Amino acid sequence: MRVPRDVDADSIIRLLEKYGYIIVRQTGSHIRMSKKTDEGEHSITIPNHKPIKIGTLQSIAKDISSFNKLDINNFYRQL
Repeated sequence: MRVPRDVDADSIIRLLEKYGYIIVRQTGSHIRMSKKTDEGEHSITIPNHKPIKIGTLQSIAKDISSFNKLDINNFYRQL
């Protein structure tokens, strides 16, 4: 699947909240989100930009998909 080109931080944050992530803090234009599971804690930083750059979005998607054992294409479709 092709990487979406017009994704902003709000869309990613809403999706991650569905996966159980919560906003821990914000420093400048970067938002830190975290999720605690039996396997440990996972944190990720989301830049509060409109739109998020393609490489940054791919990195976020890969990290989230890997930790949550999701298909990366499913992650993109939900955005």
